[in-house]
Amino acid sequence: MTARPSALSELERLHPEWEPWLAVITEVVREAGDPGWDVGVPVIPQGRTGPAPLLAGMTLALEKDAVRRVLNRIILIAQRSGTLPMASLGRASHADFDVVELFTASLEQDDARLSATAAAARVDVGALQAIAALLPVPFLQACHRRCTRSLANTWTEGYCPLCGAWPTLAEVRGIERSRYLRCGRCGSQWLSQVLCCPYCGMTDHEELASLLPDKRGTTGMIEACRRCRGYVKTFTRLQGSAPAHVLIDDLASVDLDVAALEHGYERPRGGGHPLGVIVV
Repeated sequence: MTARPSALSELERLHPEWEPWLAVITEVVREAGDPGWDVGVPVIPQGRTGPAPLLAGMTLALEKDAVRRVLNRIILIAQRSGTLPMASLGRASHADFDVVELFTASLEQDDARLSATAAAARVDVGALQAIAALLPVPFLQACHRRCTRSLANTWTEGYCPLCGAWPTLAEVRGIERSRYLRCGRCGSQWLSQVLCCPYCGMTDHEELASLLPDKRGTTGMIEACRRCRGYVKTFTRLQGSAPAHVLIDDLASVDLDVAALEHGYERPRGGGHPLGVIVV
């Protein structure tokens, strides 16, 4: 069994009210380390080029029972919060619930399909979307383990080269201050221009803003774009976080998200590129 990351324990100490959700994240991180997910990773053709992520157009053969097991487990943990929205998720644990549809919609980051699935199951839309966002993480982390060498070093798009998601955060590393964008779903990293909005490609420094937090000693800041109103949380580090820990970094820096929203910036919904996958 994978040990619980110390960062999660520290978050629970600082925010005991987060305990139910931190328990969900702990379970997802633990599951992401299970090598059993590796068998479902598709064979990626070598030499793929163009703006499409590696998983785009792939046919994925997954064990339905494994996906259902993860879903039922994180729903059970999430229900400990005692809130009515999370309590409604019990209906998604029933045997007739279409777990493949939920997994596919989440992988595609298709809010409309997730909302339709929630309505059909008579569960809270927001609660299901929160849980569904984590459902493909173990599979995507396995894809990252198996496909790292296939990721193009020349990737210049703002979205993830593996799963097409928008970046969760950015890391400015080392004395060279190279900027890497990180995906919170699969854990991938890709090099980016220092002054460039990943969402709309803006490079005009007069249209780009930096928001510094009031908290002393923090290594995080907000990089925002005045044209598309998107933002990226950016951290100065010697080296990058482990793939499975990007989710934890995102949760630990929620104060930066609040500050960005207060200034009128937000992360774009959905993914940066459609995947068009078929899950069988």
